[in-house]
Amino acid sequence: MVRCYVPYGGQSYEYVLGCVRRLPGGALQRLRERTGRRRRRGAAVTTHRNLALATKRGMDVAGAALGIVVLSPVLAWTSLAALITQGPPILFRHERPGLVGRPFTMLKFRTMRPPHRGRARGTDRQRITRLGRLLRSTSIDELPELWNVLRGDMSLVGPRPLLAEYLDRYTPEEQRRHDMRPGITGWAAVNGRHTLRFEDRLVLDVWYVDNWSLWLDLKILALTVRQVLRRADVVTMQDFAEIDFPVRFRTDLTESAAGRG
Repeated sequence: MVRCYVPYGGQSYEYVLGCVRRLPGGALQRLRERTGRRRRRGAAVTTHRNLALATKRGMDVAGAALGIVVLSPVLAWTSLAALITQGPPILFRHERPGLVGRPFTMLKFRTMRPPHRGRARGTDRQRITRLGRLLRSTSIDELPELWNVLRGDMSLVGPRPLLAEYLDRYTPEEQRRHDMRPGITGWAAVNGRHTLRFEDRLVLDVWYVDNWSLWLDLKILALTVRQVLRRADVVTMQDFAEIDFPVRFRTDLTESAAGRG
């Protein structure tokens, strides 16, 4: 049998302090050491994570700057080809939620013709250009996001930035995907990419947030290079209505996002 002993009344605090003082010296000392050790351990973990995040940001800035310089001929050629074959604007701009859901303007090369005034919008398959298919299959359309990385809106590795309309439809668990900066590539991207069910992408995003490390980022970058060279798991044309949304994402989203690049 166990008796639950609960001090109460105006003198309860002093009474409890007196009980603590009467503990054997060794027990009280062990209690103090254990409490102090937990505090030191928590502070050490926080410091280590902050240092790792600062290193991740440094890697982002260095990698994005190097990527822009090395890939400048590709960026210039793509810009010229897009201007000739599709006309202005060259870039597709769209507002996406970033770290903790803060909105930012994401940049990509435009791969679809704008709808003509006075005509039906047409499907995404009808509007995508031959150049657009090439850019998507090689992931070159993602290269302008290097500028987003330099600005601090994105990271080289992280959950892919999805539409702002999804924010109110995530579960509390799925909302945690925004605890890290969105990335050009990510854990979901190297584990199925467009071939994954939508809910599975969200699960992998949260897994990445919970298990993030610098070594994991380096692994994802290496897998991304292999994936791009092999053009694996890439769907160059995927209409909005074809994405395997859960019911809570389907309502009013298909029409509102129709025709987006």
